[in-house]
Amino acid sequence: MTKIKFCGMKTLDDIFAANEIFPEYVGFVFASKSKRYITPAQAEKFRAALSKKILAVGVFVNEKISTVAELLNNGIIDAAQLHGNEDNAYIKNLRRLTNKTVIQAFQFDCALRITHYALSSADFILIDSGAGGGKVFDWNLIKNFRREYFLAGGLTPENVGEAIKLLKPFAVDVSSGIETDGRKDFNKMKKFAEVVRNNS
Repeated sequence: MTKIKFCGMKTLDDIFAANEIFPEYVGFVFASKSKRYITPAQAEKFRAALSKKILAVGVFVNEKISTVAELLNNGIIDAAQLHGNEDNAYIKNLRRLTNKTVIQAFQFDCALRITHYALSSADFILIDSGAGGGKVFDWNLIKNFRREYFLAGGLTPENVGEAIKLLKPFAVDVSSGIETDGRKDFNKMKKFAEVVRNNS
């Protein structure tokens, strides 16, 4: 069964919606330049309201290792998703401070880079089309990629079923595809989850 990650949670209503729909993961964006940025204090409030059966993932871009580890070790997030220039040395140093799950994100640019993605020392990798641009890349180019990964980039309730049938990813990650006018849309969230579960 392909797992679901709703990313960019910004309000308590988003959290309540997740508690009803039950994705396996939700994402809190700690990258200050993102329109979905939240503070650690907001994340702590959201984590307290979030079902304990749902894992909270913190999204970071070139953040100080100590800051990431502190959020992990304090239980505000359960996993760290690295979206910047972090490398295996960064991950190694992070693991000296915490034993929590690490997800390394890669922006897909060409099929030749797939071998590089596979060498990541992270627990999981995430393959994205960009930095939250909501665009789809050619999924056929990663069709034979065998490492477990999160698929992101332009996923919507309308196309996620096709993605799952073609790629069978470990998880699918969605943000703008479940929004209306920049806000999470409960009906789109629910539809997305239904399509994923019906096609896994």
